[in-house]
Amino acid sequence: MTTPDAAIDTKISDSNGADKNKSAADDNFLNVPVRKRQHNNQPRRDKRDVHGWVALDKPVGMTSTQAVAVVKRLFSAKRAGHAGTLDPLASGGLPIALGEATKTVPFVMDGRKRYRFTVAWGEERDTDDTEGRAVATSAERPTAEAITALLPSFTGRIEQIPPQYSAVKIQGERAYDLARDGEVVPLAPRPVEIHHLNLADHSDSGHSVFEAECGKGTYVRALARDMGRLLGCYGHICALRRTLVGPFDETSMIPLEHLQALCDRAASGEGNLADALLPVETALDDIPALAVTRADAARLHRGQAVLLRGRDAPNMSGTVYVTVAGRLLALAELGNGELIPKRVFNLSGLTASPNRQG
Repeated sequence: MTTPDAAIDTKISDSNGADKNKSAADDNFLNVPVRKRQHNNQPRRDKRDVHGWVALDKPVGMTSTQAVAVVKRLFSAKRAGHAGTLDPLASGGLPIALGEATKTVPFVMDGRKRYRFTVAWGEERDTDDTEGRAVATSAERPTAEAITALLPSFTGRIEQIPPQYSAVKIQGERAYDLARDGEVVPLAPRPVEIHHLNLADHSDSGHSVFEAECGKGTYVRALARDMGRLLGCYGHICALRRTLVGPFDETSMIPLEHLQALCDRAASGEGNLADALLPVETALDDIPALAVTRADAARLHRGQAVLLRGRDAPNMSGTVYVTVAGRLLALAELGNGELIPKRVFNLSGLTASPNRQG
């Protein structure tokens, strides 16, 4: 059960890089052209350096693993990853990092998430969503007043027991793998933080729509389960959409079919793939930027620290992202006038168009 007043983390729809119903990545959703074939007659594509973010508006029915594979193939990118798993049931924001943007994934993972989700009352399921089997039922249905009165108990710093079908590790194994094998393993409560939770719509048909903003590690499915138990009517998620992940909101999201069309136009010389990319530094919007000279940039690029002295030295400390001539160079730690590089970026290759903003 979810109980109030503990510490927090942010995850709402099954993060930690593992899909609840993970399947092999495929391209059934898109017909992506193949340029070459290997000697064993298997498709092969030339890979290239691509650096930036694609704020994908993931469609329902696609796993996060499949989404990354499709985007990686569309760009023929060498490296790709995502910032927070979104279940196949869910739609919405799935930020996909390409190339050097993968170095900034943790900054997005640590950001807030915002969701709009629908709870179906009267039935609890083992997966806490529509994909599972019913484990408890009730003829009771909650009133809007009862739901609203309950919400403060699920707001702020609380402890939450993850769903049985979740990416939580138990003695080295994922909870969802154990659940699929029929094992019922008690999961310990975890601290999470829910910044906002409100009832957006309520109908007599036994469905309620909620909006939530939460931190890392939160499971929306667990919210539905725990609210249903306290209301005495049970409940599970029947629709879920992520509308914000860190700096990526709905205005920056691109539907898969639009991305496909843009890639097709670029392949025919009528468009530019860079227009689909957001800059690598989009993920660093909460981190101060620090411009350095070309001479200092050369030292930082070699992994050497730089002393910043004099009247123009920055009056701050902590993590900064460093630029030279307006171009991202490194993540660094600044303290006592010394700038120490931690992650250096090599942005040679395809990057976002200069006018693109996160």
